[in-house]
Amino acid sequence: WFAQTESIIANHLLSFELAAFPSPFNAIPEWDRRAMLVRRTQVLPVECVVRGYLAGSGWKEYQKSQSVCGVALPPGLRESERLPQPIFTPTTKAEVGSGHDEPIDWNQTVEILGRERAEIVRDASLKLYTFAADYARRRGLILADTKFEFGAIGNEIILIDEIFTPDSSRFWDARTYAPGRAQDSFDKQFVRDYLETLEWDKTPPAPELPSEIVTRTAHKYIQAYQGITGNTWSAG
Repeated sequence: WFAQTESIIANHLLSFELAAFPSPFNAIPEWDRRAMLVRRTQVLPVECVVRGYLAGSGWKEYQKSQSVCGVALPPGLRESERLPQPIFTPTTKAEVGSGHDEPIDWNQTVEILGRERAEIVRDASLKLYTFAADYARRRGLILADTKFEFGAIGNEIILIDEIFTPDSSRFWDARTYAPGRAQDSFDKQFVRDYLETLEWDKTPPAPELPSEIVTRTAHKYIQAYQGITGNTWSAG
């Protein structure tokens, strides 16, 4: 994904080959192609979410206000409905252990980042989503929504963290997609749904996941990998 989106915006990836890692990290064979050597940045304190479909927290907010993060939407939309066009719906970036990310509107984004940086990350986020959504659609998948993080190196803004993984993106099977209901997805929503069935107040420590939930989650991630790449998954 980083290689395919460099023409949209530069990113932090330097290498994922073990031989390129500095000592002592190049002596850990398990890290080969499972870790990334990246450029250090000043992380921007906003998570950049793009939604092409009405799902998850966006659907919940729409039911209350007919808008998502201050973006007004047409009336009568159904759960999982495709939006007229993708929308930028950022959130705060919570410090570790300090709470949940909170939705913010465009004016709040500008207040946090400054107008120039806010426009850079918004425009890049929408272009990245459009590229990946088209790519996924050709492979029988729908990219419902996704999130990005950006960092600064001096005056340069670059893409960091991860992109278009099941941890950061909501993928659906286009063959079974039907608006008006929740969709089966290849992402961590499956784990969230399980946790909602428990009497847990969302404060650490989190409950241990049963082996069945772990196995089924892994299966969903493997399905996403194979669907997106066209490759057969190998744990080796």
